[in-house]
Amino acid sequence: MIKILDFSKTIYELSKETPEIIEIMKSLGFDAITDPVMLNTAGRVMTIPKGAAMKGIALDQIKKELINQGYVIKE
Repeated sequence: MIKILDFSKTIYELSKETPEIIEIMKSLGFDAITDPVMLNTAGRVMTIPKGAAMKGIALDQIKKELINQGYVIKE
């Protein structure tokens, strides 16, 4: 089964659709993603590209890791 991550969706939406991305995102520097309060507040408005820009993490690095984990990125 193809695992598609739509980068236009919020981190909250993506975490509900594919909970396993939480640990991947944490390993990439999104430390607060495991905090339920942060996920339910900031995560509801934050997309992966916006979060990457805010945290100063290269979006290409995130895409590469997600692709290595078997995801297809939809932008």
